[in-house]
Amino acid sequence: MPRAGLRRLRSPRVWGPGGAVVVAGAITAAALAAGAGPDAAATADGLPHTTVEVSPGDCGRGWRHPRPGTQVFDLRNTSSGAAEVYLRGADGGPVYGEVEGIGPGTTRQLRVRLGPGAYAFTCLPDDANATTGPTVRVAGSGAAGPAAAPLTQHDLIAPALDYQKWVAGGLDDLVHRTDALRAALTAGDLPAARTAWLPAHLAYERLGAAYGAFGDADEKINGTTAGLPGGVHDPGFTGFHRVEYGLWHGESAAGLRAPAGALADAVRALRDDWAQARVDPAALGLRAHEILENTAQFELTGRTDYGSGSNLATARANLDGTRAVLARLHPLLTTRYPELPSLERELTRTERLLDGFHRDGGWQPLGDLTRPDRERTNAAVGDLVERLASVATLCDPRRTV
Repeated sequence: MPRAGLRRLRSPRVWGPGGAVVVAGAITAAALAAGAGPDAAATADGLPHTTVEVSPGDCGRGWRHPRPGTQVFDLRNTSSGAAEVYLRGADGGPVYGEVEGIGPGTTRQLRVRLGPGAYAFTCLPDDANATTGPTVRVAGSGAAGPAAAPLTQHDLIAPALDYQKWVAGGLDDLVHRTDALRAALTAGDLPAARTAWLPAHLAYERLGAAYGAFGDADEKINGTTAGLPGGVHDPGFTGFHRVEYGLWHGESAAGLRAPAGALADAVRALRDDWAQARVDPAALGLRAHEILENTAQFELTGRTDYGSGSNLATARANLDGTRAVLARLHPLLTTRYPELPSLERELTRTERLLDGFHRDGGWQPLGDLTRPDRERTNAAVGDLVERLASVATLCDPRRTV
């Protein structure tokens, strides 16, 4: 499937139910139960508001009347540069909420639910060291909202290196399978080429979190006709989908030898160059989310079907790719994401759902699904995309200095 270089909008953010991140102000105030103190402004949302200063010298100043419950902090940047802000448990405790990109002279809102305990704001100006404001103690009763211990880039290095080794093994398998595809077309055996195409393509799709490190090779290997003026006849249409189109639209083996050869050569070059490539540790959690986000956008809409009818097989391979990333992140998530067991159960349930479309040695085309099956599939993948958004956020490295 095409990789669109999707970027998450990260601010303002708070930890929502189950560790999910919710845009501040997007939740209704129906369940509100907190009285306003002397420093709380009257607001349309019915929540107590507290104005807090964001600056290297006065980080957190203004929080004079701490209270438990759901509330909004109006973060006012009085410095001359942009800044990021965390609300954490005191003494380097877990993060309860954060806002990025607060420009100078700008006020942004952070909505959180606080319980009894000690808290402090940490201000992280661009191009300057972090500063932590005074510790504020909240009395009363009630439970605090979800929080998570922050991860640093250093925490993610070992998972990224392990994943990179796993990808190297996958590329060896991919080379073997694309060579088999090329050999079938060289021999003029179109049925064998059709049989070889799907296992080769799925081997590539399982490497989903590595596409950011593949660079231009991804477009050569798995590009589509998107943006090509000549469509399927454009010279820039190459790779798996170019061969797929020819195999299922009556092209001759002789006509497909060159595209299959170029595909196999591109795969081999990627494998040979992989030792010098680097998976970005900071992007690992985000990639876990993007794999299935792209699955929902491209595979479950049929936008990448060039004749093989294999979108559901690709979606199933994308689940394998997601599993591979989560396996490397598992030690970091077990203490940070309480919904991890539920996520893994839903992954298993969705795998079984998709496996049910693999019958008699073939995969049911997306267009042949009944409406209930289509709805179940879309709902299952959509649910996973939402859950994996929390993984992306929890694995987003945070500055500590």
